[in-house]
Amino acid sequence: MMNLTALAVQEIIRLQSKQNQPNALFRLKVKSGGCCSLYYTMQFDQQQDSNDQVYDYGQVTVVVNSQQLNYLNGLILDYSEDLMGGGFRFNNPNAKVVCGCGNSFSV
Repeated sequence: MMNLTALAVQEIIRLQSKQNQPNALFRLKVKSGGCCSLYYTMQFDQQQDSNDQVYDYGQVTVVVNSQQLNYLNGLILDYSEDLMGGGFRFNNPNAKVVCGCGNSFSV
């Protein structure tokens, strides 16, 4: 199970609206690379795959490939703004090492 904060949900809805994709699925992935061997990617997708795990957060539907759930179980996705701008923040209890940017990790 993963969780999205209310601010993350609001930002995803804003981005969907800005891209004229109000019904798009929000796909969260983990890929090889980055400073710590793995990194997060996010994109909008129009269809769900048969091996996707689906999470419903009201107006936002998040899909994750079920093979990647071991990396994302317990993840809290947040959104915050600071003097440098806004961005998604990943709080992942599975991460043993996290890069300074917060987007790359290792398990």
